[in-house]
Amino acid sequence: MTVSYNKLWKKLIDNNMMKKDLREAAGVTTNVMAKMGKNEHVSTEVLCKICEVLNCEIDDIIDIKKEY
Repeated sequence: MTVSYNKLWKKLIDNNMMKKDLREAAGVTTNVMAKMGKNEHVSTEVLCKICEVLNCEIDDIIDIKKEY
């Protein structure tokens, strides 16, 4: 399965937030943000922190695609 965070990046634009702002507000590391920038998997704990900051659900910030 592959993961895409394109929804998250679009949501940041809509909220006039920079990745740095999200990182600080959610309390996640630069390494986690870098992994997300490469569409790599991160923990559900991180996703929940981000959703709390953005007041959204996980499916609002992530797409999971099956590989065939």
